[in-house]
Formats: sequence, structure tokens, C-alpha cells
Amino acid sequence: MNTAPIYAIGDIHGHLDQLDHALALIEQDGGVDARVIFLGDLVDRGPDSCGVIERLETGIYEGRNWVVLKGNHDAMFQAFLENGEVFHPRTRLGRSFVDDNIGGRATLRSYGVDVSIEDPQDLKVAALEHVPYRHLSFLRSLPRYHQQDEMLFVHAGIRPGIALELQDPEDFCWIRQEFLDHTAPHPWLVVHGHTAILRAEHCGNRVNLDSGAGFDRPITAAVFEGGRVFELGPFGRQPLEPLTDSMW
Repeated sequence: MNTAPIYAIGDIHGHLDQLDHALALIEQDGGVDARVIFLGDLVDRGPDSCGVIERLETGIYEGRNWVVLKGNHDAMFQAFLENGEVFHPRTRLGRSFVDDNIGGRATLRSYGVDVSIEDPQDLKVAALEHVPYRHLSFLRSLPRYHQQDEMLFVHAGIRPGIALELQDPEDFCWIRQEFLDHTAPHPWLVVHGHTAILRAEHCGNRVNLDSGAGFDRPITAAVFEGGRVFELGPFGRQPLEPLTDSMW
């Protein structure tokens, strides 16, 4: 079991105010040097994706004890900036990056881009005039998973029964049902986001911290210590107990 607490923050989706609130809760509980894992989906839908990336990129540059993972929305934003790609084969209903349900135009708007531009290539050119290159470099640098002690932190999940080094990198950002429906233990407690639920959930073999910031619900910050999981709130730690008898 890990000895020092490890903190994690679920999907942020452009909500800088909520990110700052979650970081304040963590600092109050664990201090400024707390180990924090961000589970990806930094951007899209919310009003200030630019500010979120700036806050996290600056924190990493300043040496904060943070690990920022790449989510599928972050990967789509990166692909759009690099080659104007707006479609990914694993988006639901074939929606594009600039579809309002995905939220890419909200991300571009946060950088001051004229989002009324319809042609994706023209929109990409406009985006590159506004998005700092260091933000693109930051997106490129993000790992897809982080393994620490007996826990695996990842945006979406893993394919059960496959060794970590043999996993499809796309699954780390995109997988859903094959992972969510698996109830047997994994080699680690898998801590993830990606699939929005009403509140954080401990399923025994995994913990889902995507409490729906992309749908205007609060971000979840959690702490893992001594084999237990806690949500952080205004009154400190609240236990997040497993829904099943399976323990990690």
C-alpha cells in the first residue's frame, strides 16, 4: 500500500474556476507539495480551456508535484491543431471536434478564435494564430497513463486481461463498455474518468472520478491513502466506499 497520499482530479472540461477550487481543497488537505494526478479531458465544453491549460502547464513548469494525463478531448484538440482533423472514429454518433456536443468551438473561443469560420482548415489556420505553441507542446507531452504503487491512473480505462505494454494506446483515451462492464480485479486499482456519472463511484476494481464537469456538474477531487478512497469537499474528506465487496 502507498504511504503518502495521492490526489486525483477528474475531467475538467474547461472549468478553470472549478479546477482552482479542487486545487484549493487538495492544498488544504495535503499542502502545496501534494502529489496530484489529473485524469485528462482538460478542454472542451466549458468556458476557459485556455486558462485550464495555462494553469496546468505553468504548474508543471514551476515544478509542482503533478502528473497531467491526456484525455480523448485533449487528443482531439491536438489533432485539430496539427492537421485540421475534426473526426475521430470513436466519437459517439460520429460527431466532430467542432460539434457543440463535443465542445471544440468553446475551446477555440477561449483563445479568442473566430468560431463562426465554417471550413475546418480555415478554422485551424485561425486557431494556430491564437493558440500558443507551448500549449500545443504541452498537449503533445501528456502521457496516457500513470502507474504508481498499486494504482493505475488513466483517462478512460484499459482493456481487461491485456498487459499494460500491449494495450492499444487509443483505449487509454477512449475505451468504455469493455472496461466498465468488467467486474473482476485488475492488477491495480484503476482510477479513471471519461464516462460521466452523477458523482464519483468506487466499483471495487476501479474508481470513476468523472462527475460530469462537461455537463455543468462539479469536478471531483479525491485522495487515496492507506488503502482507502476519499472525496474532498468543504468539510474535508468523505469516504468513498466500494459498491461491491471487491477490494483493491
